Amino acid sequence: MNVPTPFRLRFGLGALCVVAVLLGAVTGLGAILFRMLIGFIHNVLFLGRFVASYDANLHTPASPWGIFVILVPVIGAMGVVFLVTKFAPEARGHGVPEVMDAIFYKDGKIRPVVALVKSLASALAIGSGAAVGREGPIIQIGSSLGSTVGQVLPMEAWQRITLVAAGAGAGIAATFNTPIGGVMFAVELMMPEVSVRTFLPVALATGTATFVGRLFLGLRPAFEVPSPFLVDHPSSVPLLLLYAALGAVIGVAATVFIRGLHRTETQFEHIKNPYLRHAIGMTVVGVMLYVFFLTTGHYHIEGVGYATIQDVLLGSLAVAPLLAVLFAGKLLATILSLGSGSSGGIFSPSLFMGATLGGAFGAVGHHFLPGLNISVATFAMIGMAAMVGGGTGAAMTAVTMIFEMTRDYDIVTPMIVAVAIAIGVRRVLSKENIYTIKLVARRHFIPKALHANMFLVRPAADVMDRDIHILPATMRFDDFLKQPEHDGKFRHVVVTDGDRIAGVLRVNTALRRGLIGADTGVTLGDVAAKTFTIAHEEDIMFNVIGRLSRRQGVMVVVVKSHRLVPRISEISGVIAKEHIADSVAESLRPYAEADLTAS
Repeated sequence: MNVPTPFRLRFGLGALCVVAVLLGAVTGLGAILFRMLIGFIHNVLFLGRFVASYDANLHTPASPWGIFVILVPVIGAMGVVFLVTKFAPEARGHGVPEVMDAIFYKDGKIRPVVALVKSLASALAIGSGAAVGREGPIIQIGSSLGSTVGQVLPMEAWQRITLVAAGAGAGIAATFNTPIGGVMFAVELMMPEVSVRTFLPVALATGTATFVGRLFLGLRPAFEVPSPFLVDHPSSVPLLLLYAALGAVIGVAATVFIRGLHRTETQFEHIKNPYLRHAIGMTVVGVMLYVFFLTTGHYHIEGVGYATIQDVLLGSLAVAPLLAVLFAGKLLATILSLGSGSSGGIFSPSLFMGATLGGAFGAVGHHFLPGLNISVATFAMIGMAAMVGGGTGAAMTAVTMIFEMTRDYDIVTPMIVAVAIAIGVRRVLSKENIYTIKLVARRHFIPKALHANMFLVRPAADVMDRDIHILPATMRFDDFLKQPEHDGKFRHVVVTDGDRIAGVLRVNTALRRGLIGADTGVTLGDVAAKTFTIAHEEDIMFNVIGRLSRRQGVMVVVVKSHRLVPRISEISGVIAKEHIADSVAESLRPYAEADLTAS
């Protein structure tokens, strides 16, 4: 039996919250340093300047390297491959699937080295022009820090998992200055359990990270938006119909992104040399950067792409054909970057693709429906939310984060419409989202819903089996088998020794058919299991299951009284593992039936 150490017993919610605050502060500082590192690498590789100042919302000036700027992403790619292959293969890709894998399959354990390698590899990738985002890396960095703390301090697995989710939420919040969005991200994608004991640490870490980020970056949102943002009433029926149509279009686009990235990763795996694999992908990206610069004057698709998003939102980029080309270019560049082995996130590329596709949709609508006075910027912002929601499946995160970025409440209603339809269309076309599709390929399945399982708060009296035998330990096992068979069902026996409980027994009475005439020579006391636990009728099942697990027991004996040593006459029934399974299945039946109907 595993006995918790005294330290674990003292590590309560208060201590966990203190650790979460410290984690939020460190993650916030990490986000600032990460952005500075990206800026330094970007300025060195693109401009030959050894400075760290870098505003991603402004376009990169023309590189002095001319046509040789094509090689910048390739140079960065070689460094990324070296770091990932030599030190932390988990740092490859967009990071979030690895965090989810650690939460649901590894008790929240992430190697400490991942934080350092992810920081360097992703900064090198983004700084050298790979079409990836910076939020995925900081999510993995924050989660890795939380996991490391949870492994250094001897805390329970659920506490470590909570810190991993807290680090992820803190990373999102510090990156985009969206504290509520950070919490929603952790709740929707990272937390197996949502309760006071898990929500409080996550909220504290996220709030602290946001505060630290604002100390260095100020209070302004991630993007500047025109004021007033909406030029027409957002709830007018024609506009809502257009927002719904945009959601459907982006649902298809999100599916193309998900399936395209997954297939590209699979195809690139056929190239065994990781350096050659990534060099091929990033050479194509480098050529695309240079072509965009020659034709438009900017390296639009490089890095996080915030400058292009900002242009669309401020109205300086509102030509539908160009926006459509930018969408396709970013889609292809992101798929090639991550598919060939880069290290970075998909959140920023999703914002870019949503803004350009939404802007193109709005520009077309403005041309053909001038009477509606359509705002291209409005459709771009709603497209951002729809693309994030459609790709990740995180509806509340998408709506909340874009609202925090615009700080315009009127945009919430059209965003909800577009995001809901985008997710619905994507789920019809692709059951898995951008994160889970990678894990399903490993046969690691992630829950798609958080059910409030009422079974866990049911009292033991509602779950227990009352049809039991209470028999003395001296009774011969053969005599028990001679009793009525009960159609071969399992019978549950509480074995007694005088007025105390000596053990429990679970017997398939159909055994009597094979033991007729045999003489086993054993008593019930000889075969009874001693690994059982006691529960009271009003104890909730959450606590009962925890007690049974800690004792590594086979059965729970339910009693009426609260005596330290219950009497035999106070036994009400037993709870075996099949009773738990049956009760869980019954509580999930409405949802299971709904899934069958939907499929």
